[in-house]
Amino acid sequence: MAAEPSAQGTTPELESRLSGPVRIVGVGLLGTSIGLGLRARGIEVVLADASPTVVSISSDLGAGRPAASGDRPQLIVVAVPPDVTAEIVARELADFPDAIVTDVASVKLQILQTLRERGADISRYIGSHPMAGRERGGPLSGRADLFVGRPWVVAAHDAISYKRASAIDDLILDLGATLVEMSPEEHDRGVALISHVPQVVSSLLARRLVDAPSAAVNLAGQGVRDVTRLAASDAELWVQILGANAAPVREILAAYREDLDRFIEALGDVDAPGARRRVAEEIAGGNTGVARLPGKHGIDKRFATMIVMVDDKPGQLARLFNEIGEIGVNLEDVRLEHSPGVQVGLAEISIVPEAVERLTTELVARGWRIAG
Repeated sequence: MAAEPSAQGTTPELESRLSGPVRIVGVGLLGTSIGLGLRARGIEVVLADASPTVVSISSDLGAGRPAASGDRPQLIVVAVPPDVTAEIVARELADFPDAIVTDVASVKLQILQTLRERGADISRYIGSHPMAGRERGGPLSGRADLFVGRPWVVAAHDAISYKRASAIDDLILDLGATLVEMSPEEHDRGVALISHVPQVVSSLLARRLVDAPSAAVNLAGQGVRDVTRLAASDAELWVQILGANAAPVREILAAYREDLDRFIEALGDVDAPGARRRVAEEIAGGNTGVARLPGKHGIDKRFATMIVMVDDKPGQLARLFNEIGEIGVNLEDVRLEHSPGVQVGLAEISIVPEAVERLTTELVARGWRIAG
């Protein structure tokens, strides 16, 4: 279909699989990002939310227009908190009998079971979950490219046909995400391990900092910042998520507690026979586990790291990125650290190992300081 000018005045040339219109219910971070991504492809998007103000903000950002009576959506995306997702999905199924409905909540099994119990028409519903987000929520944090290259799970069930579910596949592909098919049970066990338990561990560790001496907190470097980054998440939202996925989260945490008990026992007497070996095996096991995490483009790949010292002045980080590009080296990842009271930041950049020597030489020649 022909693309319409966006809110910024540009005219996208992207082709779309969906024909639209797409109705989005709940226009926070995810809902607004979906709207922005679809509008970039010229797809008609209508926005609905319990807050008219939020709809106005999202609409002003270019994510779609406010919903109106007489709308006949092809697809409905429910992007509301988990504790009301099933209720809103059931309402949308009843109000729009010709539409396919999906939701983007981070739990899937409980929602499907609740809809079955309510007698909702789940032949037009299939849950999904984009593995993407940001630390800050709300429509102002929305981005059209939020889902590009990210996994997006479709939680299939037997009550919906492949033909009907294809609209959700089209949505995912139009937004540039990678479609992953799982059952609701597989999904909930999977996110318990890679998302929900890490949130709990991060929050509990960060809570140890509350009563820590200031002298200790001032020693914080990138390690503790990495481990506790998730602890800044919305507590109310996580109560809902963990409550809806309690069983698999509890199972993994119980196993994790056993791991901690073994570690604590070994540290209780580090000179006992086998104690140091046990500590080493646990640490090495972590090395093996982290090596399984997908690298860039979903490939298991380890990168070399360099630490570049960046003066705390406007434009210096942009200059570094630009010069790395001029040198012809692809930047795979970057992490920043800035200690209080120091006028230099540390940019830890990840690149392919074979580029380290050349990039080091070139950056030093351009006046950059390489730590270590």
